[in-house]
Amino acid sequence: MSAAAESGPGTDAETLRLYRAHLSKGRATVAELFGGRTEVASSGAWLTTGDGGRYLNCGGYGVFLMGAKHPLVMAEVRRQLDVHPVATRILLEPAVARAAAALTAVTPPGLDRVHFSLSGTEAVETALKLARANGRRHVVATHMGYHGKTLGALSVSGKDVYREPFRPLLDGVTHVPYGDADLMEKELAERPGEVCVIVEPVQGEGGVVLPPDGYLRDVAALCRAYGGFLVLDEVQTGLGRLGTWWGADAAGVVPDVLVAGKALGGGVVPVSAAIATPEAFRPFDKDPYLHTGTFSGAPLLMAAVQGAVRAVQEDDLVARAAALGARLLPPLIEIAARNVPGLVTEVRGRGLLIGVELVEAGLAGELLIELFNHGVVANHSMNGSNVVRFTPPAVLTDADVDHLLAAFDAATRDLVEHAARMPERR
Repeated sequence: MSAAAESGPGTDAETLRLYRAHLSKGRATVAELFGGRTEVASSGAWLTTGDGGRYLNCGGYGVFLMGAKHPLVMAEVRRQLDVHPVATRILLEPAVARAAAALTAVTPPGLDRVHFSLSGTEAVETALKLARANGRRHVVATHMGYHGKTLGALSVSGKDVYREPFRPLLDGVTHVPYGDADLMEKELAERPGEVCVIVEPVQGEGGVVLPPDGYLRDVAALCRAYGGFLVLDEVQTGLGRLGTWWGADAAGVVPDVLVAGKALGGGVVPVSAAIATPEAFRPFDKDPYLHTGTFSGAPLLMAAVQGAVRAVQEDDLVARAAALGARLLPPLIEIAARNVPGLVTEVRGRGLLIGVELVEAGLAGELLIELFNHGVVANHSMNGSNVVRFTPPAVLTDADVDHLLAAFDAATRDLVEHAARMPERR
């Protein structure tokens, strides 16, 4: 291939050049660690790169629960695209009404009001504003929790490396250790009737951190006892990722607001939602213009929501996520114990949210590269930077499972060789 062809329009080299010129030099540098490849197509559990490579997609930060281009989601989106993709927001629009009905039919009972957004962080902002509109002006969040990077959501996220460059953030935010209900009670007791608590059922970006048994039930009970306002951030864990429809279901709790996203757009479009009780939503009922967004409830996005809910229901993806998670976790634990006992401290997870914790962040980065070299895309964890995270779709076949386990086996063996060459480990 000529040099001109190698750097022409649409090639990997040209994409890298455009990233450096117009997007992010740092992002381009990271991409070069993975050979500078570009992803150009996807279907089901697999994606295709510009050079024709195929990779099992266990990344995507939880977006692809139903895989890429699920037929039900695509059919709904194509139909809506041809009819009415974006609304004026002056008249009532049926697609958003149907999407809200479909979503509230599968959320915990009592969560009957919905505000749609595009990203998870926007939905978190909605929840925080609802808390303030209901008189809770102090927020208690958790260390290593992740809720997004807009200023409000960043204020309640729990890692300083993302927070420090943007201070001052929101006043009235306290962080407590995740899983410590006693310290949570202390904060609530000091400010009865004034506190919003925001917490995840499992900390995804924190490194797939599972709370102690009963933690969410305890937090919900404390909020009831001290007049707290509970926001459950299920952007990554919801819609079946944990092997239940919601982490709230597994814990047996109903928050004031449940925040959904990631898989809500069916892996096709970006969409999120804050789903609230009628009592919590009352300020928005009273004034429909108190909190709005131009593309909130856009018909094209709402078609994807309806398709996503149908796909989870009709393909029984909640049960599949539970079964696949139970099938994957034991051999992943066994492979790590056999191949890298000194490099991996724990493999843990629930459903199809699985984390591999390494002894240092640099090794997590190397494991991601080795997995890619063996045909699997995974993710790092933004807060728990020494954790490699698998978020595979619930549509994996037997062959896909075999591929993932074989890739993990080969990648961990290669990691040992790489670690032995690291100067600090000689």
